[in-house]
Amino acid sequence: MDVSPLIWTITIAVTIAFFVFEFFAHVRTPHEPSIRESAWWSAFYIGLALAFGVGIGVVSGWTFGGEYFAGYLTEKALSVDNLFVFLLVMTAFAVPRAYQQKVLLIGIAIALIMRGIFIAVGATLIANFSWIFYLFGALLLVLAYRQAFTHGDSDPANGRFIRFVRRRLSATDEYHGDKLTVLKNGRRFVTPMLLVLVTIGVVDLIFAVDSIPAIFGLTDEAYIVFTANAFALMGLRQLYFLIGGLLQRLVYLAQGLAVILAFIGVKLVLHALKVNEVPFINGGQSVPWAFDIPIWFSLLFIGTTIAVATVASLVKTRRQPVEGGKGGEAVEAQEVER
Repeated sequence: MDVSPLIWTITIAVTIAFFVFEFFAHVRTPHEPSIRESAWWSAFYIGLALAFGVGIGVVSGWTFGGEYFAGYLTEKALSVDNLFVFLLVMTAFAVPRAYQQKVLLIGIAIALIMRGIFIAVGATLIANFSWIFYLFGALLLVLAYRQAFTHGDSDPANGRFIRFVRRRLSATDEYHGDKLTVLKNGRRFVTPMLLVLVTIGVVDLIFAVDSIPAIFGLTDEAYIVFTANAFALMGLRQLYFLIGGLLQRLVYLAQGLAVILAFIGVKLVLHALKVNEVPFINGGQSVPWAFDIPIWFSLLFIGTTIAVATVASLVKTRRQPVEGGKGGEAVEAQEVER
């Protein structure tokens, strides 16, 4: 896939423009978005992502188009899981609903920057070292195990790094609008809003570790990796308010993602064996029985896994009351207690 520097420049510029538009059109003035507003913008961004994928298929061929859609589905699913952690952070810090949009947008922007850095590093490694596929594959298999059996065991708001920040910085107990710092009695204090953003940044870094190797298991085209990630992240803010209460009903999402990560991990290892150059594996030659899993099967497998995990979750929790409401009623409950 031949992507010129001009196309890269235009793509990055348009992506930045969308985030700037989001800030000035929706986030600059703190407010709680309505269901209608969230639904409309979520549909818009999903439609835009699908149209872009069709464009790649028409212009560059449907092999690349299939890689984009498989990558987009995977990254969207991982991003929804990211939203669940964002919800935990919002609840732990009791972020007022009016300011959650700003936290989400900044968090999503940080996520895209983190992933952009990982994409650049990953593309460079893949272009120069074929053995990196073994490393990525092994990493995804480990992450799949952790996703399936240890997911949700940690408290992101009370991690070691955040405890370190709390000890080093003087922080207020209450919010001061959406300010990050405030001057009190001649001293500069940080507000809980800054701690929230630091926590979100740490979470984004952790999620980038499994996100980027996963999509590189589906395509080695850096342009597809970047655009699939960008479109997966766009609209997450609206999706948070649209399905916030349903996030807690997706009880099998972690297991579904674990299956996807394990599948991509196996796919990477098989590819590594096929293009093997490691001296102590088959004398540095390609392993005869190794094969590449076709992209159409990857797309079918990922889509089916997400569908099964979603349906199974909703069936299991259909009689349970939805907690958290529209992405944050649990937060409001904490605010009342305070």
